[in-house]
Amino acid sequence: MKPVVKICCIASVDEARRAVAAGASALGLVSAMPSGPGVIADATIAEIAAAVPPPTRTFLLTCRTDAASIAAQHAAAGTTTLQLVDAVAVEELQALRRLCPGVEIVQVIHVTGEASIAEAVAVEPYVDAILLDSGNPALAVKELGGTGRRHDWAISRRIRDAIGPLPLFLAGGLNPANVRQAVETVQPYGLDLCSGVRCNGELDDRKLAAFFAALED
Repeated sequence: MKPVVKICCIASVDEARRAVAAGASALGLVSAMPSGPGVIADATIAEIAAAVPPPTRTFLLTCRTDAASIAAQHAAAGTTTLQLVDAVAVEELQALRRLCPGVEIVQVIHVTGEASIAEAVAVEPYVDAILLDSGNPALAVKELGGTGRRHDWAISRRIRDAIGPLPLFLAGGLNPANVRQAVETVQPYGLDLCSGVRCNGELDDRKLAAFFAALED
């Protein structure tokens, strides 16, 4: 089955509409981060989320790690889905589920090596999906996404196999030239990209069209 596509780093209502028109079924809205592109104000996130009708999903990207703070941010944003870009303790995931009933929880795993497999398996029972990205949370200033780098897809595929039917999104350096290989190698439920469809930070309609065309080939 063809993967769903999430366009991340959406910066305005106009970008949201153009991404959906091109074929995106989910949008990523980036709140305050220690580093990386695409950060917008919480008020802008709420504005975009309110302007996007179902069935398009809106993902709030948050680096917060305590359930109460994440739930409060989500309530203000009005998004459909929480994307947790830093590691969140199991107890906090359980509390978040209680605080945000019916809200999708997507945990990001930054694929840095073999240890990422066990990390994904450990959180699998507590989330609605896992998203594999190419950040580096171990740096002094954490990288939590938006790097534009490709990670080891062989490890991504092992994670895919280890978490069973749980939906898996693949992010990190995807573009029209490599997306077919990514899909064939990892077989993800969804694809997530930011820089691969942008030019000088702006959403590029030609790159968007090329990406979706590559998926059809």
